[in-house]
Amino acid sequence: MKCILKATGLKKYYGEGETQVRALDGIDLEIEQGRFTAIIGTSGSGKSTLLNMLGGLDTPTEGSIRIGNTELAGLNSEQATVFRRKQIGFIFQNYNLIPVLTVWENIVFPISLDGREPDQKFIMQIVEMLGLESKLDSLPNNLSGGQQQRVAIARALASKPSIILADEPTGNLDSKTSDDVIGLLKMTGSEFCQTIVMITHNPEIAQMADRVVRIEDGKIAV
Repeated sequence: MKCILKATGLKKYYGEGETQVRALDGIDLEIEQGRFTAIIGTSGSGKSTLLNMLGGLDTPTEGSIRIGNTELAGLNSEQATVFRRKQIGFIFQNYNLIPVLTVWENIVFPISLDGREPDQKFIMQIVEMLGLESKLDSLPNNLSGGQQQRVAIARALASKPSIILADEPTGNLDSKTSDDVIGLLKMTGSEFCQTIVMITHNPEIAQMADRVVRIEDGKIAV
């Protein structure tokens, strides 16, 4: 399979001397196009830092990240923002919804920023699978945590990005909804040849992926 995402010699250090924290300490990772990869590790292992690096939300101390034919370090701030919006769908653990927008407006917001028309049939399919049909006119603050997470997932999928980066996407969901969400991610990944990278501390969730990568102390465990 074609490699769509490649990290080489990735390091992220905070501080200096004896108090230096090595969040990432030399990561080499290749992600194949169209596959569902789970990155698993305990709290503080570096998995969230790695996900932020892969998505261009943070810059490494050393190393490089290439997505397709694009080297992230070669993009300025504006170029990086546009690239992320078009190529990457993010599912954050803390939702990152816009409080003054309705559920529907939150879902289609990234698409509208690019002046594109949303694929309403596709989006409604996502909405129905996530059980959000009756919440489309609601504001995020009127939803439960689990419902807000489902909105965040729908927003990430709606623009059909080539890569989806998910930070504990089922963390606030019950077991049945968690299984449904992972099933939806796998289905859309297969249908649109999307590449999914998900971090989780849950081994059972990780085992539903095509590939599991374990990270410990900022390094990939062999």
